[in-house]
This record gives sequence, C-alpha cells and structure tokens, in this order.
Amino acid sequence: MTALKEYDRLESTGIWRESPDAQRRDVLISFGDATLIIRDKTDTALAHWSLPAIERLNPGARPALFRPGPDAGEELELEDGTLIDAIEKVRRTVARRRPHRGRLRLYIFTGLVAAIGALGFFWLPGALVRHTVTVVPESKRLAIGTALLGHMTRLTGDTCRSNLGTAALARLKARVLGDGLRKAYVVPSGPEGALSLPGGLLLLNRTVVEDHDAADVAAGYMLAASEQARMVDPMELLLKEAGGAATLHLLTSGQIEDDVLRDYAETLLSTELPELNTDVLLDRFATAKVAASPYAYAVDVTGESTIDLIEADPYRGIEAPRLISDGDWISLQEICAE
Repeated sequence: MTALKEYDRLESTGIWRESPDAQRRDVLISFGDATLIIRDKTDTALAHWSLPAIERLNPGARPALFRPGPDAGEELELEDGTLIDAIEKVRRTVARRRPHRGRLRLYIFTGLVAAIGALGFFWLPGALVRHTVTVVPESKRLAIGTALLGHMTRLTGDTCRSNLGTAALARLKARVLGDGLRKAYVVPSGPEGALSLPGGLLLLNRTVVEDHDAADVAAGYMLAASEQARMVDPMELLLKEAGGAATLHLLTSGQIEDDVLRDYAETLLSTELPELNTDVLLDRFATAKVAASPYAYAVDVTGESTIDLIEADPYRGIEAPRLISDGDWISLQEICAE
C-alpha cells in the first residue's frame, strides 16, 4: 500500500547521495505508506525518508532533487514523473495542514477591522448625533429652528399674525407651558394638531383654535407637543434624518445646509411622532392645571382610543381653571382671519 489511494504500488529508479562528499549511487525507490524507501541493487535498504518531511530543492525543474529534511545531507534525484507528482501531492497536503505563521494575526486583524467597521456603521452615527445635540448652543438651535420654520411655511402657509391674536397666543403659551417654550405659531395647515421644532418653537394648526369652543384643546396640544419634545429632542430627530455628513458639518462649522432643512421640512410633516405615555401626559395636564378631556375628544371624537385620558382627567366632573380671558380666546380664534 502507498500513502495515496490511487496507487497500490509505486516504484522507480533514482540517483542517491548519502552526503555532499559521497559518491552518487543508482538506487531503487519505493513509495510507501508513510516513508520513501531507498534500496541498492541487492535490495538492501539504504534509507527511509519520512514522506511529510521531504523537501524539494529545485521546485519546477527536472530532474527533481529532494532531501529528507531541512538540515539533511542526503540528496535524491528523480526523473520519473509519476513518482515526482506523488511526492509533490503529499507535500502539498502536508503544507495545507501545517500551521501558517501570521495567519492568526491576519484573522485577528481582519476581525478587528470588521469590528471597527461595524462600530462605525452601527454606533458612531448615533454617538455623533447624541454628542452634537449636547453641544449645540440654544442660540444656534433657535437659528436652525427659525430657518426650518421658513421652509415649512412653504408647505403650511405663512404663520398667522394679528396684533390681538398674537398677544393672546403668547399669553396662552405662558399660562400652559411657562418658560418651557420659546414661541408658538399658528399656521393655516400642515401639522396634525401641534408640532415642536428645534429652538423651543411650536406650530399649531389653525383648526386647533378655530374649530373648538374653548382654549383647552389648544392647551392640550401644546402640552402633548411639549412632552414629545421632552421625550425626543427635535434637534436629535433632525440630525438623525439629516445623516452623519450633515451632523459632522454642524459640529465643525456650526451650520446646516439649506437643502438639508428643506428636505427635512417635507419629511417632518409626514413623520409619525412617538406615542406618549398616558400617565406622564396626565401629570403634565395636572401640573399645568388644564383639563384633559377636551384634548382627548379632539384627538378621537369617539373617545375610544383616549379613554384613559378622559377617565383620569384631573378636572373630570368639575370646572377647570380659566386659561385665558374670553376676549383673548376670541382674538386667538381670529388670528388667521386677516
């Protein structure tokens, strides 16, 4: 038997030299199961070479020259192509199974590169946004929010203004949110109820003030929008949508490209904002001393989806404190009339 399944017996002649100074001798070579056996003409074994240890001295050349190991003085010259190919096949098999220096380092390096790539793809954008949100000053937030408002009014129509109505809106904002909001605007269309912008700006749809009998509904939408802004910073929402390049540009230059704000204005009006926790929202209503039921029925006229707000209304069955005067409310309802 031989080391290769395709050969039951494999023999050939060759020229063997025991040492660099010894004479070359004609020998008979037998390809065995684990060794290469070298015999003389009398069939006396002269040497046994371990097949896995054999090295070739002249790769690709013929006749082929082999030695039994790295420091061996023996040398064997072969011309038989079949035997040469058999030895080479064993050598290739051994080479594939032998540990390769540097391969572990290559695997470690490749793994590190993949880990860094994954870190950059999944973690870095979010970390960059969170860091940028924390370092943008209020003055810059207001500038960005004002610029964004300018792009949104192309879609919603210009903000509604009247001397009495604007003053009434400011008093309602102060009564409900105090210093928690910089400025509120009423727009002819666009947001569903109310929408917060960076810089402490808030948009109210005109239907919130025109289609209801009291200011409680507008106050409820103000509180809900304020709570959504507390849950997720409007600046963070903007930067997540704008992407890493725009975020990095803001971080390094303090500016956001105008086309980024224009695109985001269109996206924001169709973005579904996160749902609010009912208990937290009820606390906001109670703290602001605003009835929750009018807002709940404005969101769902049947009250089915807002039943928790209705049943836990801090002013259920009793009259809630007045938010603004009747004159202010009338002025606010007519803010878009001019």
